[in-house]
Amino acid sequence: MKKVFVLLFLSFLLFSVVGCGSGDESNDKTPTETTPVSEKEDNQPITPDIENGDEVDSQEPSVSETTIEEQVIFESNGLVITATSIDTEAWMGPELALLIENNTDKSVTVQARNVSINGLMVDQIFSSDVVSGKKANDTITFILDDLAKETISSIKELEFVLHVFDTETWDDIVDSEPITIVTNHTEYVQTFDDSGIIAFEQNGIKIVAKKLNSSSSFWGADLYLYIENNSGQDITVQTRDVSVNGFMVDPIFSSEVINSKKAYDSISFFESDLTDNGITDIEEIELYFHVFELNSWETIIDSEVINIQF
Repeated sequence: MKKVFVLLFLSFLLFSVVGCGSGDESNDKTPTETTPVSEKEDNQPITPDIENGDEVDSQEPSVSETTIEEQVIFESNGLVITATSIDTEAWMGPELALLIENNTDKSVTVQARNVSINGLMVDQIFSSDVVSGKKANDTITFILDDLAKETISSIKELEFVLHVFDTETWDDIVDSEPITIVTNHTEYVQTFDDSGIIAFEQNGIKIVAKKLNSSSSFWGADLYLYIENNSGQDITVQTRDVSVNGFMVDPIFSSEVINSKKAYDSISFFESDLTDNGITDIEEIELYFHVFELNSWETIIDSEVINIQF
């Protein structure tokens, strides 16, 4: 959700101020040492810094020329939702167009949950209010920056759950089963970059530390992660007891990863926390991961303390 917040905040700034500048790339680092829960002999080299211009693939990510067949994706108790088209040229990112018909006796709000594209968890913007007896055309917007960052060059498959609740009382009405929409890119094969230092691997959950960005972070500094969930459960991954260079800090991080899905996410450190502790160069991050079941909040596992050095 922090990515959506950043996007909305930057959109606001676009209409209020004009600025320019570039960060000092010398502050971007890759982990050099860590104490993972389990070791793996075939760790791959750290991913080059895409944000700062290192070449990874000569072909720019593109999600153009994507189509879907119009289809009813949800129908229950007078509520009918149809996916009508997909627009990959929208300003904020690809948009899935929906027609929502509310033939119930309540005003409803429809939102999306557990959204993934090609097996990768992605952020989205969507919340549609529909009065009883009315219809609405609306869109689920997928953030384009996220798709480019996750190297999705074609959208092959969308998956999500629709969450419907009473607009007036906020009482839950229904959660759909997972909905899958397949596009015309049926032959596309999505690749996943899991290179980096394995920080945690247990119970079907793998977390890889990829790089540290302290030159162009919106917050102050970001530790980029790759998360893979084959645990058989939908999970939320958070951090506990986080310190930087020996000083306790309170970063932003909470990543939801549905079973059999993957995610790219980041632990974000506030510039004020770094400044207040006199940290000008991040040399060491220490933390442990707290993993719990997404819906019940029941703890699945707490990792050992992990030390990542730069």
